[in-house]
Amino acid sequence: ASCVQYRLVVRDASSLQVLQLYTCLDQIQYIEWSSDSLFILCAMYKRGIVQVWSLEQPDWHCKIDEGSAGLVASCWSPDGRHILNTTEFHLRITVWSLCTKSVSYIKYPKACQQGVAFTKDGRYMAVAERRDCKDFISIFVCSDWQLLRHFDTETQDLFGIEWAPNGCVLAAWDTCLEYKILLYSLDGRLLSSYRAYEWSLGIKSIAWSPSSQFLAIGSYDEKVRILNHVTWKKITEFEHPATVTNTKTIVYKEVEKSPSVETERLSFPPTRALASSLFSTQSKYDVSQVPVSLQYIKPAADRANPKMGIGMLAFSPDNCFLATKNDNIPNTVWIWDIQKLKLFVVLEQLCAIQSFQWDPRQPRLAVCTGNSRVYVWSPAGCVSVQVPGEGDFQIVSLSWHMSGDSLALLSKDNFCVCYLEREEV
Repeated sequence: ASCVQYRLVVRDASSLQVLQLYTCLDQIQYIEWSSDSLFILCAMYKRGIVQVWSLEQPDWHCKIDEGSAGLVASCWSPDGRHILNTTEFHLRITVWSLCTKSVSYIKYPKACQQGVAFTKDGRYMAVAERRDCKDFISIFVCSDWQLLRHFDTETQDLFGIEWAPNGCVLAAWDTCLEYKILLYSLDGRLLSSYRAYEWSLGIKSIAWSPSSQFLAIGSYDEKVRILNHVTWKKITEFEHPATVTNTKTIVYKEVEKSPSVETERLSFPPTRALASSLFSTQSKYDVSQVPVSLQYIKPAADRANPKMGIGMLAFSPDNCFLATKNDNIPNTVWIWDIQKLKLFVVLEQLCAIQSFQWDPRQPRLAVCTGNSRVYVWSPAGCVSVQVPGEGDFQIVSLSWHMSGDSLALLSKDNFCVCYLEREEV
């Protein structure tokens, strides 16, 4: 699904043929599929309205108007039949049921980066709350939205919460001014708290491994710390230095080369195909000899939100690899072997990393850097793919299809789909 101002366009993922076209009341600012892909919500925050469309019954429609309370966020519950709207100034979360048309209210949600988290099985929801200048967490049962547990957290300014994939442990971490991560059980007991250091900028990003055995914490000190699920103590830490010295690490460096054109083929004026090949550069990877010096940027110490520390990290679906990005070294992706707890591969790009995402089915990482190429790494090697087409298609984000057979590439105004051929086993 994609939106063009006030229109919602639903296409076939394999052929990109338009299946449905819906017209909303105002410019769409956010869209989200329900978990079963039968409904899609379109949020218009300026108007405080959410419209829901049905794929099975195109004539059916639903409009939710928050009125004077306003609207700043909207999302589906895991069952795909309830919509959670957060009102302006985070006064409350309103839970709307599409089945019974009933409404539930959750008071005092906290305005933080990640204030609502659902367990993977969709049974429980945790909400970060702020009341009387203190942080709390409430856990709700999603079947009837009844409160299961309510407890205060030992945080100064709670920044985010995230469930482990098995739904047994909830991680809650403090603002970057205070290095603290707390781990709670489903009944609200504090299992453990972890603090790596004091008096310096703290946690920037976290990621659970798919097996729930590891919790990776990215910090402003350019390190990733891995906690284990038995004692919740640190088992190792990964440093991101500006020079790679380990001879067992493979360093792929992106290089650009202009294609060679035989002078006999040159004609004037040149044909369109020849002209495009004359002026386009081709990108490929070279394997660099270790030691390798990476492009390091010294952050401005007198600015807010300095470009430093581990800003992105993600585990591969098979639990074998962890991909990280250190914002001080913006052009590089680091891939760590989780079984050996060692650095495995470094990808050094020509441009800064915008986004990366693992294939949901296998250890294959797609990377984009704001140009018209998509880069794919797997343990077999690394490849650079040029997006064909007229003009400059600058890829700023990407998203895998759940089958792993295709990849949606998004620029500021357009999108295209990259189809990957499945290898015959």
